[in-house]
Amino acid sequence: MSPAIGATFTDDSGRAEGGDLVTEKEVIVIFVLGGPGSGKGTQCGHIVQHFGFTHLSAGDLLRAEINSGSENGTMIQNMIKEGKIVPSEVTVKLLQRAMKESGNHKFLIDGFPRNEENRAAFEEVTKIVPEFILFFDCAEEEMERRLLSRNEGRVDDNIETIRKRFKVFLESSMKVVEYYESKGKVHKVDAGKPISDVFDAVKQIFSPFGEVN
Repeated sequence: MSPAIGATFTDDSGRAEGGDLVTEKEVIVIFVLGGPGSGKGTQCGHIVQHFGFTHLSAGDLLRAEINSGSENGTMIQNMIKEGKIVPSEVTVKLLQRAMKESGNHKFLIDGFPRNEENRAAFEEVTKIVPEFILFFDCAEEEMERRLLSRNEGRVDDNIETIRKRFKVFLESSMKVVEYYESKGKVHKVDAGKPISDVFDAVKQIFSPFGEVN
């Protein structure tokens, strides 16, 4: 498996931004995409446990930045309140910071890039080309059933909002999948199967990385 294109998180002295020595291994990034309810989060948890990746969610990082009360977080919150889209570069820099702080060199980036602008900004800012895209392919009816049946208290799990989320995914994120598919970088998994069966397929894809003890 070819290494990701991109530098390690070091400066000219070979030290990380925070001053700690970091691995000289190439950074490996895998984008994890799939519609809402396709099971991305569950499978990412299994990959972390079995293959030693660090799982990053762009949405979680944005929420954490807002909750931190930082100047950057206030700016993000104000943009969301005004119905504006948070600039791709802001999200990418949050991801980049989390990657540097993790001490790992293998990353699952979940639910990102959401669109072509996100994709281009990530590669431009980080100089990293993803190893591949892990795409959880699931029928809309099944994703809808899962979202409506789960009991997580999410206010956005009503039928109208769910269908809007499907529409956004199809219109924006699928273009990212198609872009990487044209480059032979997409591993598609049938996410409509039971969790254990889905992970069996995922394990085969990740086997070149070797399972952690």
